Formats: sequence, C-alpha cells, structure tokens
Amino acid sequence: MPKRTDIESILVIGSGPIVIGQACEFDYSGTQACKALKEEGYKVVLINSNPATIMTDPDFADRTYVEPINAEIVEKIIKQEKPDAILPTIGGQTALNIAMELDSRGVLDKYNVELIGAKVEAIEKAEKRENFKKAIESIGLRVPNSIVVNNVKDGLDSISKIGFPAIIRPSFTLGGTGGFIAYSDENLEILMKNALDSSPISEVQIDESIIGWKEFELEVVRDSKDNVVIICSIENFDPMGIHTGDSITVAPSQTLSDKQYQLLRDYSIDIIREIGVDTGGSNIQFGINPKNGEIVVIEMNPRVSRSSALASKATGYPIAKIAAKLAVGYTLDELPNDITLDTPASFEPTLDYVVVKIPRFTFEKFPQTKPELGTQMKSVGEVMSIGSTFKEALGKAMRSLEIENLGFDLYDKDKEEIIRILKSNNPKKLWYLANAIRIGVSVEEIYKLTKIDKWFLNNIKEIIDLESLIKKKCKKSLDKDSITTAKKNGLSDSIISDLLEKEEKEIREFRIANNIVPSYKMVDTCAAEFEAYTPYLYSTYQSEDESNPQNKKKIAILGGGPNRIGQGIEFDYCCVHASFALKDDGYQTLMINCNPETVSTDYDISDKLYFEPLTAEDTISIINKEKPDGTIVHFGGQTPLKLALDLEEAGAKIIGTSADSIDLAEDRERFKNLMEELKIRQPDSGIGKSTDEVLKISSNIGYPIIVRPSYVLGGRAMEIVYSEDDLIKYLEKAVSVSNKKPVLIDKFLNDAKEVDVDAISDGKDVVICGILEHIEEAGVHSGDSTMVLPPYSLSQSVIDEIIEKSKKIALSLGVRGLMNIQYAIKENNIFIIEVNPRASRTVPFISKAIGIPIAKIASKVMAGKNLAELDFTKEVTINHFAVKESVFPFIKFPDVDTLLGPEMKSTGEVMGLDDNLAAAFAKAQIAAGNNLPIKGNAFVSVKDEDKPKIIDLCKRLINLDFKIISTKGTHEFLIKNSIHSEIINKVKEGSPNIVDLILDKKIDIVMNTTLTKKEITESFSIRRTALTRQVPYFTTVAGAFAAVEAIAYLRNDSIKVKPLQEYF
Repeated sequence: MPKRTDIESILVIGSGPIVIGQACEFDYSGTQACKALKEEGYKVVLINSNPATIMTDPDFADRTYVEPINAEIVEKIIKQEKPDAILPTIGGQTALNIAMELDSRGVLDKYNVELIGAKVEAIEKAEKRENFKKAIESIGLRVPNSIVVNNVKDGLDSISKIGFPAIIRPSFTLGGTGGFIAYSDENLEILMKNALDSSPISEVQIDESIIGWKEFELEVVRDSKDNVVIICSIENFDPMGIHTGDSITVAPSQTLSDKQYQLLRDYSIDIIREIGVDTGGSNIQFGINPKNGEIVVIEMNPRVSRSSALASKATGYPIAKIAAKLAVGYTLDELPNDITLDTPASFEPTLDYVVVKIPRFTFEKFPQTKPELGTQMKSVGEVMSIGSTFKEALGKAMRSLEIENLGFDLYDKDKEEIIRILKSNNPKKLWYLANAIRIGVSVEEIYKLTKIDKWFLNNIKEIIDLESLIKKKCKKSLDKDSITTAKKNGLSDSIISDLLEKEEKEIREFRIANNIVPSYKMVDTCAAEFEAYTPYLYSTYQSEDESNPQNKKKIAILGGGPNRIGQGIEFDYCCVHASFALKDDGYQTLMINCNPETVSTDYDISDKLYFEPLTAEDTISIINKEKPDGTIVHFGGQTPLKLALDLEEAGAKIIGTSADSIDLAEDRERFKNLMEELKIRQPDSGIGKSTDEVLKISSNIGYPIIVRPSYVLGGRAMEIVYSEDDLIKYLEKAVSVSNKKPVLIDKFLNDAKEVDVDAISDGKDVVICGILEHIEEAGVHSGDSTMVLPPYSLSQSVIDEIIEKSKKIALSLGVRGLMNIQYAIKENNIFIIEVNPRASRTVPFISKAIGIPIAKIASKVMAGKNLAELDFTKEVTINHFAVKESVFPFIKFPDVDTLLGPEMKSTGEVMGLDDNLAAAFAKAQIAAGNNLPIKGNAFVSVKDEDKPKIIDLCKRLINLDFKIISTKGTHEFLIKNSIHSEIINKVKEGSPNIVDLILDKKIDIVMNTTLTKKEITESFSIRRTALTRQVPYFTTVAGAFAAVEAIAYLRNDSIKVKPLQEYF
C-alpha cells in the first residue's frame, strides 16, 4: 500500500548522549530514519540532546530540538509542534521508555498523537518480562525458567526457587544496566536493590542460568501486510553469560545446522507476529543448548537495536530506513533495494562473505575495576570487518581495534595464567586462546574451559599452526606461497614481520613486488546474483577485484575507527561533513573506516566506502589502488593522524595542515621553541627520561605538577601530583619511564580558568569559530569539562588577547583547516596548554551553537579554497548561550570514583541551549541525568582552600530554601561566618553519617571538593552513593555555583523549548 496521507508531521525521538549500552548506532539509525521521512515529504520534528551527532544538524529535520529528553520536555514540543505521529523505535531504549511514559501520562490521547512503528501494546508485551514470557509460551516456545519480582524481599525469596547461578535482568533498561549474575548470597540484597532501582518500572526478572549455551540473534523486519524478512543471523562467539554487546559476534551464523537455522527463522516470524510489532525491525535473541539442541528465547527488542546497525552494515540492507518507510504505510515489496536497484526490500539478503565484530573496551581508564565481562554491557565501541572466510575477517577485526596488538601477538607462556583467563570472562580471552594452543592445550580442553564452539577454536588453531609454517618456510628468505597463505588467513604484514623478525616495510615491498595484493569485493546483499550500484567494498586475498577505480579527481577521508573514551562520534561527524562538502565541490569521496556504529560507514554517505582497518598496511593498499588526489587525516582524531607519516612515505598526498606541522605541535621541544619565538607564555615544563630525571625536573618546577606519558589520547594516565611522595607512587604504578617512553611534566596552574578555542585557517586568514569557557577550574580534562559558549566571565581584553594569540599560532604553524587550542588563564595571564592542528571533539558543539557547519568549510579549505571564497572571514557573534555537559559511565564500574581529573572519563555529551545562561546550564544538567532539586537538603563539604569561596554559595542556597548539612570542618567555618548548618559525621566517624543520609533519601544535592589522596579515599563512598541513588553531585566550587544559579532559574521559571532553526 502507498504511504499514508493522513499524517503530515512526525516527531522522531532520538537516543540522547552516548552511553555504554546505547552508543552512536542509534544516531546512525536515527539519521537514516530522518532522511527517509523527509524524502517522503513529511515534516520531521526531532528531539535529541546530543550535539555530537550529525542527526542534530539542522539539515536533517525541519525542526531540530536539542533539548533534554524527558516526558515533560517532549510534551512541550508536542504542544508546540502538534505532530500527527511519533516514531519511537529508532532512538534506542530512551525513546521507547519516553513513548511509554507519554502514553501512561495521557499525553498521546490529550494531543491526539499516534505511535507509529510499534504500538504501546507491542512494546509492553516485549519489554515487560512477565508479559513476554506468557506471549512466548502461548506460541509453544520457552524462555529460561524465571520469576518476575517488584521488591527486594520477593527477589531474595525467589532466588532460592530458581537456584544459583541466577541471571538478574531489570525491565526497560539498556545495555543490561543493573543486571548481574548471582553466584551466591554475597551482597545479594544490595545488588537486587540496585537492579530494581535501575528499572523505570521497578521490575526485575530472575532467570535460570543458561551460562555456557550458544547464543544467536536474528534481525527481523515486518510490514503492515504481515510480510516478514530475516535480514541476518548473528552468532555470538562467546557463550551465554556475556552481554551480546560485549561479545565477539559473527555473521552469518557459522555453526548452525540448516535445520536449526530454519527453526530459528520460523520461531522469529512467530514471535514478531505474536508480540505485534506491525511494522519495522526487531532483534530476537535465542539460546541453544550445545548438548541436546534445546532452544530458548532470551529476549526481543521491539525496535531498531544495537545489532540492527551491525546487521545493516554486514548486509548492506538499511534496516532503519526501511523501518521508517514501513512505519508510514509502505510494504516491503513496494520499496527498492538501494544497492541493487533491481530487487525489492522483501528479498532477504544473502552473504557470500563473513563478518566479524569485536567490542572495544577501555578498562585501562578505570584501573580500580576488575576487567571482567558479564550480563551488564561494558564496551564503549566496536569494530567490524569483512573477509571471504572467518579467519580472514577475524584477523582484520583484531588489527582494527587499535590496541597494542595487531593479531594474536599478546604472548604469554604462563600456563597457570592462561588457564585462569580462559576460565574467566576477561576481555583478553580471545588472545589467550592462541596462547593456550601454543603451549599445547588441546581444542577439547579449551572447549571444556570456555564453552566456545570447537569450530571457532579449530579455526584459531589453524592460524596459530600457520605461524610455525611461516617461520619454517621463510627462515632463509621470504616465500611467495607462504606469504600468500598468511594473507588469505588474515595475518597482517606487522604480524608476519614480527614472526620473521623483519621490518614491516620489507614484507610490504615483497608482497607488492610479487603481486600479493588485496582485491576489493562489493557488498551487494545478493551474493552477486544481481548487479550492485553502491560501491561498498571490503578487501580479500581470495578473488577478482571489483573496485573499478575511476579517473576522477578524488579525495580519501580516513575515519576515526572504533569509539572509545577520548575519541568518539564528534570525529565521525567531521568525516561525514568532509564527504558532503567535497562531493559538493565535484570530488569523488572515498571513506575508509571500520566502525559499524557510525554514519560515515553508511553506504550512501560517500561515493565509495572501504570498510577496512585503519592501519598503515590496509590504508596504503587502498591509496595504491585508488590513487586519490588528496588524503584527509585530520578529522578522525588521533587514529589517522598516527598514519600520516607512513602514508606520506608511501606516496599519499596529505592535504590540509602538513605532517610536519602536526609533528611540530606534538613535539614538546619544537613547540616550546615556537611559543618562545611568539612570546606566548607556557607553564614551566620538562621531559624526564628516567625516574631520577623526572624527580629533579619536578623539584625545579615546583609542586603541584601535571605528569603524563608522552603521545597519549584523552589524557591517558595523566595525573595532578602534589608532592614528591605522590610522584614516586605514580611512577611506580602508572607508567614506566625510559628514553623511548619519556614522562612529560608541567607546572599545574591551580585555580586557573581554562578555555578551548576552535579556529579555521587557510594559511592567510584565520577565523575564530568559538571560544569555550570551562566552568570547572583547571585540572579537569577538557573532554570532561562543562563548557559555555560564548565566554561568560572573561573580560573583553582577555578575549581579544586570546583571539590575537590564536591567529598568530595558526599562521606560524601553517595550519590549513581546523585547529584547537587550550589555554589557562591565571590572574589575567594567558598560558598556552596545547595546540591540536586537527578537528577537535568540540567542532560539532560549536557548529550547532553558532549555526555554521565549520567542518564543511574546513574541508573545502583543505582541498584548496580560501576563506574569502567561502565568505567566512569574520567571527560569529551569538545572542544565546550553549552549555556542553559530559556524560560518564561510572554506574557501570562499581569500584570507580566519580571524581574528575586530567584523564578523560566521559563517553558522551549533551547540550543546553537557551537565551538565558542559567536556563542553558539547567537544560544541560537535566539532559545529562542530573535532575536538580528546587529545595531540600544540600550537603556541603569542601577542602580548606575552597572554604572562603562557599560563603556566598551557602547564603544563596539558604535563600533558595535549602538546609545546609556539613561535616565538622566545613560546619565550623560556616558558623564562624554566621551561616547556619547542621553537622553530620564523616563516614569514618561512624553512624549516622553522610552516606546514611543519602541512603535514607535525606540529601537532595551534594557539593564536595577534596585535595589529598587521603581525603579522596575517605570521601569516595559519598560520591559513589550519590551516583547510585541519583543525587546530583558537584566536585568543584565553580560547578556548584553554576548549579545554584540553575536551581534559582528553575524555581522562578520553567524550561522553554526552541528549535535550533530559530536561533539563527
């Protein structure tokens, strides 16, 4: 049937900030859906609080609300925009939960708004554990034995009926939040309470354990005429017991018999019909007992899911786009397949290749937590690779991760350690499978320890056996057949060179001389049965080449690789804009990336997509094949920047800021000399190449200092050190110092104000795009700081000086494109902290704040245009405020402190926009999940140097009807200054103490600053309890002041909503 004409406007609910369990795959899906609905002529209204995604660019919706996503705000938008329908199925669990809340509040009926894509009844049937169980049993299938509970007592009583181990699964949550595996009664009451608290409806399902069973997922799409297609089957490499988002997955499934696949297919169709998802995509998960083939249904997501993005990229089938069009009335047979053009969307994709996804973890950011996986998701990103065989795809995926290892080269011969890791759910288990094989542990024994299917284990054994063969055959000289076999089995040049103790360049030159080069095949959805028109390519050493390079002017854009803390979708945003801008200017664009979650790897963003690892080897192969006129390495964060010199050496033309200028900014000595030439202040600094040297330099500079290893991303292992004793501990625990690994030492400017500046330079003119003032004092990583645009407390003379210095630096460095500079301002003196002559993570935020697509302009500048040609030669002045607030994953890591410092910890960000600064800050806090109270009890306890600063703060709180509660030191200071407060014990002083009050819901906001290691340790439980009990907490005085201003606004006014398009 044709599209619906009874609806004209549709509200799309986005997923909000990037968090563990709900990352940029939903921005990819949402972007696709918005494009599809606009294509059909509907007015698209979007709400999403995330500025980092291209989805919230004003071009993707008619009305773009960058506002907090909660029921009150969404109702205001509904009242203002009067949409006919809401699409809640492409914004992850966030959108689904909001839709359900709007229904329960009567908002949908009040404004006569229809839910499309999934009805309330279907969502409840799939998401409410008891309803889902009954539905599955009604069609003759089974779920694991389970009991649904709504309180702690019932939960504790029920576990004895289910037995240990038991799986605890809260309802209506994302990424397994609050879930755990209970092996015993230890801490069970606390964990059960946390699980109930994490469910918005206080519901938890306790499942029998099926740990060790095989896990499979099917992506299913249904239309209003009850046509159902299976898009993709996905097999988890890891057995049940690890969240599927943290598991290595393979598509299509490799170990299912045809009979088992047909059963899962039939069950999936029965399930989607029974649940009642009448249009769109769903993800259905199954467990299979490897002993007898028994099948259980794990769960179903009645929406586009994390796996939907993976399935879309694995098959080339745009699930979110199709789901959006089905939601407005089309049927599958009416929609064309964008890749073949000849087949309808009702054709099920067929794969003649293998896809492997490996998650990316950042446990190194949280050393206090045990690197152990379970039912609660902990990965921050993922990579995907495509190969002709599982072995080839696995090798490519492993080297895409951007960790220290490019294959099975994490060597360990300690059998006891190997067995320990195989028995655990350690994220390094994949590498330890190889170590086990190397020391002679049999496949059978490994299977008993891990329950990983023997088919996968035998494939890994073949790769490890190949290592010995290569060493033997290539002992005297490189052997063509052996190198060819190695490449077909996914071994990188780096791994081969490591095995043979040769240089990687030597292996590459030998390959090229002997014509051992990859060919590129197309992802066509139909196993080459029909011609494909969308060049979506992957490399293989198995067959003929289909890349068909054309003699056009072309530019290659290197993406950012897997998401991780320190390098997120802000960089993907820039890459997408580069592709759009250069296409506009007549270039053929080539995108190279390996991240399946992002918009840049959608099949229709660039003229050609190469889904490949971002290594020197893989990138050079593409450059040699395509011979682009230019290559952009400045938009994908550190990932492509690290490749710049290798690419230049291999003949690639790097456009934009030169590799030498990038090195000048990165090299401490060269950069220091340049700043001295320009007479720009820097904090005193030094480089130590031994422990003694570090201690001597630090003593000369004077404490406090900031120390860090050289060449790090996201402030990795960066720390503020206040004494020599602390420095010695840091050097012993955090880093190893040597000539190859020097330690960087800088004077820490205590109480300084930090500022970020983003600029575009064409080599002649420089435009300052934005000056962002940090709310927190110096010492918090810029990626974690709350920032305000335009600056709210800097004098005009300081702003003018910042502009002058920034332009001078850009021209001296020879920047052509984007540049980010960080300054610290102390007593009106401006100090430069660092310069990054590349796209920064603040580019999308500034673009939305000022209404100018600065990444697009920078791309055109890099390709040769100047700013005058592009009519962008003056700074933009705005009359509103934009506040960036960071979002953190602390809740996923139980032993981690929430205190911020110079090492970045945030996974995402939100934006508050308003004509009033306090309102913008309040919006940012609400969007980040910090619901500010407008009255109640405020706990205030600060370090000695902050005490004079809190006099006005506490007076303001009292005027706002807050009661001040403080520990002894702060209490005595306040009393001396005629400010009333109630005294409460520190935790170490016994009960009743501050943690007891938070647990008893008698504290509404926490303001706590610390200095020494001892203070930090003693106050850890305060911050942690505030986090788990969802009490807003602030760990800097500046942040606390901003919160108080926002509370004052909320007491006297209400949040107003306004689309991005009306700010300019």
